[in-house]
Amino acid sequence: MRMSLHISADGHLRFYRTFICVIIAGLLVFSVTTAHAAAQRLTLTGSSTVAPLVNEIARRFEAQFPGVRIDVQTGGSSRGINDVRKGVADIGMVSRALKPGEEDLHAHTIALDGIGLIVHARNPVVSLSRRQIVDIFTGRITRWSAVGGDDARITVVNKAEGRSTLELFLEYFQLRNSVIRPHVIIGDNAQGIKTVTGNRNAIGYVSIGAAEYESRRGVPLRLLALGGVAASVDNVRNGNFPLSRPLNLITAGVPQGLARRFITFAQSAQVHDLIEAQYFVPPDAG
Repeated sequence: MRMSLHISADGHLRFYRTFICVIIAGLLVFSVTTAHAAAQRLTLTGSSTVAPLVNEIARRFEAQFPGVRIDVQTGGSSRGINDVRKGVADIGMVSRALKPGEEDLHAHTIALDGIGLIVHARNPVVSLSRRQIVDIFTGRITRWSAVGGDDARITVVNKAEGRSTLELFLEYFQLRNSVIRPHVIIGDNAQGIKTVTGNRNAIGYVSIGAAEYESRRGVPLRLLALGGVAASVDNVRNGNFPLSRPLNLITAGVPQGLARRFITFAQSAQVHDLIEAQYFVPPDAG
């Protein structure tokens, strides 16, 4: 006996309607899932001084909120500002206060730091005057013997363009970058510390927090006093160090959603131990 299957025109119509509804429902679920996944990711770019701290904060935040993923990239404070303005990054990392012309951005301070001059631990020079520092970085003084050190040529280590550490150093000493005479140009703090600790005749300037962090771990470097004030986390904390700065997260507007939650977390007492472990100062501890 042969059986045949016959579907009426109405049956065909109901079948196709059902099929289309299933496809639409699937697309809606996919779209919602995709949008939800995108909403659970944050991208931060900018300052190499701020990035190690933000990495630690991000790990703790991700542990408390499974499913959230935070991508932290360096490149300097200028990159952080440019990426936020272009919408490439959700949050920028900037190791200075905002400047005139940056009123379109919102700054959220998560820690305080200072900028200190560093030399090799075996360098006998323990202090320099403001005039001596300017003369060394502009090439007027080229040998350590001129400032009480060994009879050796000074290796000047300068920061690359786009780094807020460079901007603040130049501002404090009232210099233009064009008059600096560097032998080595570095990007992040780690490069600066590695260069100076690898050359006992070098001098550079980096984050005080980064330098003190490495010094406490036996890295052979020394922070020089500035204006008669020791370059230390304690003097940043008590407000005495003359070249201090805020470490900021920046946004293009008032932060919303996941960005707001992360910034609130980064400014909370829940991360003070992480800030102090990096040898920075919580903003309310000054």
